[in-house]
Amino acid sequence: MVTLPRLVVAAPSTGSGKTTIATGLMAALRASGTAVSGHKVGPDYIDPGYHALATGRPGRNLDPHLVGESRVVPLLLHGASGAEVAVIEGVMGLYDGRLGTDGFASTAHVAALTSSPVVLVLDVARMSRSAAAIAAGMAAFDPSVRIGGVVLNRCSPGRNADEIRRALEQTGLPVLGMLPRDESLASPSRHLGLVPVAERDESVALIERLGEQVAAHLDLSALLDVARTAPDLETEPWDPVAALGIEASPGRDRPVVAVAGGRAFTFRYPETEELLEAAGSDVRSFDPLTDPALPEGTRGIYLGGGFPEVYAAELAANHSLLRDLRTAVEAGVPTVAECAGLLYLAESLDGVPMAGAIPAHAAMSERLTLRYPVAVAASDSLLTRAGEEVMGHEFHRTTTTPPAGTRAAWTVDDAPTGFSSDTVHASYLHVHWAGHPHLARRFADAARSSAPVGRADPSGSGGSTGGGDSGVADPLRHHGDVEVGDGLLDFAVNVYPEPRPEWLDQALHDSLAPTAYPDEEPARAALAKHHGRERAEVLPTAGAAEAFTLVARARSWRKPVVVHPQFTEPHAALEQAGHTVTEVRLRAEDGFVLDPATVPDDADLVVVGNPTNPTGVLHPTDTLCALLKPGRLVVVDEAFMDAVPGEPETLTAERAEGLLVIRSLTKHWSIPGVRAGYVVGDAAVIDDLEAVRTPWSVSATAAAAMLACATERASAEARERAERIATWRDRLEAGLREQEIEYVPSTASFVLARPGVGVREALREQGIAVRRADTFPCLGPDWVRIAVRPEEPTGRLLTALRRTRGDR
Repeated sequence: MVTLPRLVVAAPSTGSGKTTIATGLMAALRASGTAVSGHKVGPDYIDPGYHALATGRPGRNLDPHLVGESRVVPLLLHGASGAEVAVIEGVMGLYDGRLGTDGFASTAHVAALTSSPVVLVLDVARMSRSAAAIAAGMAAFDPSVRIGGVVLNRCSPGRNADEIRRALEQTGLPVLGMLPRDESLASPSRHLGLVPVAERDESVALIERLGEQVAAHLDLSALLDVARTAPDLETEPWDPVAALGIEASPGRDRPVVAVAGGRAFTFRYPETEELLEAAGSDVRSFDPLTDPALPEGTRGIYLGGGFPEVYAAELAANHSLLRDLRTAVEAGVPTVAECAGLLYLAESLDGVPMAGAIPAHAAMSERLTLRYPVAVAASDSLLTRAGEEVMGHEFHRTTTTPPAGTRAAWTVDDAPTGFSSDTVHASYLHVHWAGHPHLARRFADAARSSAPVGRADPSGSGGSTGGGDSGVADPLRHHGDVEVGDGLLDFAVNVYPEPRPEWLDQALHDSLAPTAYPDEEPARAALAKHHGRERAEVLPTAGAAEAFTLVARARSWRKPVVVHPQFTEPHAALEQAGHTVTEVRLRAEDGFVLDPATVPDDADLVVVGNPTNPTGVLHPTDTLCALLKPGRLVVVDEAFMDAVPGEPETLTAERAEGLLVIRSLTKHWSIPGVRAGYVVGDAAVIDDLEAVRTPWSVSATAAAAMLACATERASAEARERAERIATWRDRLEAGLREQEIEYVPSTASFVLARPGVGVREALREQGIAVRRADTFPCLGPDWVRIAVRPEEPTGRLLTALRRTRGDR
C-alpha cells in the first residue's frame, strides 16, 4: 500500500485556467516547503515543462491511451516518488476524451483510475449563479468521479462572488479560493498551443508570480486536505529496469545516446531517457541550435518533438552540427526521430535546408493534424517488427513530401507514413515508450552494436548545408569578396566605396622605396599616442585576421566562447589552433542584443564584435565590461568602430586586466590589399601575442598605413567618412522600411536584412551582389548583408529589391 496525497485540477472546458491554477498551486506548495510532483493528463508536452519549473522535478504525463490503463497508477507513483503531494492537471473538459470512446483517456478517466479527488476550476468572468449549476452537473455526471471543491478563476471579491458562493453552498461543494483576473499571468501561445517554457526567458518570474497569486488567493490548507482524502494505492511504482525485463548491469558497455534538447526540441517523455539509461545507455543532451557537433562518441541519436519550424533559419545556420548529424546517419548510427526530429532530418523545412538525412521536404500547411492513432509497423526496422501495433499521438501543422519512404515507418488508417531502415526510424508519431518498452530495448541494443562517431571537422571542409547556389565549402572562412563578379554592382564587400585620400596613397607609395626589412616601431609609437596608451599596450598586426590567430595560439584555452552572429574568422582561428569553441548565439527576436549572463561562467576567453559584423549592433561599453572577470580574456573586435561617428562605445581607452581590442584599417580606408590592423589592451596579454608572432609579419606598407592613419588629419577624415556612411545608411534603411523588409538597425557600414529565401540569387540575376548571410552562425538563407553605398547605387538596389519581391 502506498500513501500519496493527490488531487486532479480539472475544468468544464479548455481555457478555464487549469494550467494557471495547477502550475501556480505546484509553485505555491513548493515555496511553502512541500515536496510536490506535477503530472499532466494526456500527451501534452508543454504544460509538463511549466510543471517541472514549478516543482523542481520532471513533469510527467498520465495517458491511458499511450501507456495503457494498467500503467497509469504505477507511472503516477514513479513520478511522485519522494513527493508529499501530487498535483495532476487535466486536459480539455473534465469528461472530454477520445471521440467515440465514451471518455477514454479523459481527465475523469484518469481521476477514476488513480482514485484522485477533483478540484474543479470555473472561469466565472462572465457568469454568476450558473457556475453552481455547471459544478453540480459535473459532480453528478459520473459517480466514479469525486469533486472535492471548486476554485473560481478570474473572480474578485464582491456581490457577484458572494452570489456564486451562496449558489455553490446549495450543491455542497466548497469554494477553495478565488483567483482574480491578472492578464500578466497569461501564457503566450502559437500555432500548436502554449509557448514551451524553454523558449520563454521570463518563465521563472512567471512561475514565481503564479505561486504568489495562488498562495494569496487560494486556501492551500484546504486544498491539501482535499488531496489527503485520496485513498492509499495498492500498485507498485513503475520501474524502468523491470519494465524492460532485463537485469541492470551498470558495468557493461554504455553507448552514448545523443538526445536533442534546447529551445527547438522541448518535448520528450522523461521515461524515455530513464528506459534508455536502464537499458545501459549513456544519455547525453545536445542543443541543435548551439552545439557545433554531436556529443563525443555518439552511438545513437534520439530527436524528439518541438518547434523546429520556429527556429528553421537558426538550425540551418549551424552548419557543422547538421553536417555531423548527416554524416552520422549515413554512417549507420541508430537514429530515432519523432515529429520535430523528422523535420530536422529532412532535406528542407519551408525551403530552409536541414540535415538532408532522409529524402523528404517539409513545409507548413493550413491543416492541423491532431489524432490518437493506432499505428502498425510497416516492416522490420530499427525499432519495429512488421505487424506490431503501438498507440501513438500526432500533433503538427506540417507535411512532408513524400509522406513516406520506400520503407515506411508505420501504417496509419491504411496509409503509409514516415521513413525507416535498419538504422533509422523517423515519423510524425509520438510514442510513449513506457507503454512499449521493447522499443527502448531495441534502440539501446542497436546503439551498443554501433561504432561511435567522432567529432565533425569543425572547419566545415565537408561541405555546407547552408542555402544558396554556390555550395560553400568552408562557411567559417567565407568572405564577401567571392560574391562579387565582373559586371556586378557590389553591395557585398564592406570596403568604403570612394577613393583613398592623396596623403594615404602617397604614404603607401613611399613605403615601397626602402630595401630594408619592415620596421613597425614608428607605427607602434604613433598608435599608442593616438589612443593614449603605452607602447607595451599596443601591437601592430597583419590585419585583424593575424590578431585572431595570435589570440588562438597564445594560450591553451579551456573554454573559448565566440558570441554569434559575428565575423567568423575568430571562430575559425580557434578551431584551426585545436580548440573546441562554445557558441553563445544571440537571437533575432531580441535584436541580437548581448546579455552577459548568457556567457558561461567558466569561459576563459570570450570574443565579441562591436559593432558586430554582420548585424551592425553596437553593444554598450558597460555590457562588454560586464564580461570581464579574473582569469578571463575578453577580446572585442572593433574592426568597424571607425565607421561609427564619434566612436561612442569604443574600449580602446579602457585599461582593464584581461581586455583586448582589435582594430582594422582595411575597410574604412579602402585598403583591402594591405593587411593593416592592431591590438590595444592588457600589456601582459600583448606580450603573450608577441611571443607567438612570426617576425616581420607586418609589411612596410601596412606599417606606413598605420602611421599615416594615426594623425589628427586622418582622424578628421575618418569622422567625415563615418558621417557620410551614416547618411547613406539612413537612405538604405528608409528604403527597406518602405518595402516592409525586416532589417536590424545598424551603426556600421552595412545593414543585415531579411528579404527572404532566394532574394540574393534573384538580385544577382539583375546584376547586384549582396553578401549571403547563411554562413554566419544563427542566420539562414533568408538573411543578407548589404554594404552601405552612396545614394545612386542604393536607389538601384532598392528598385531591384522591389522588382524581385514583387515577382515572388
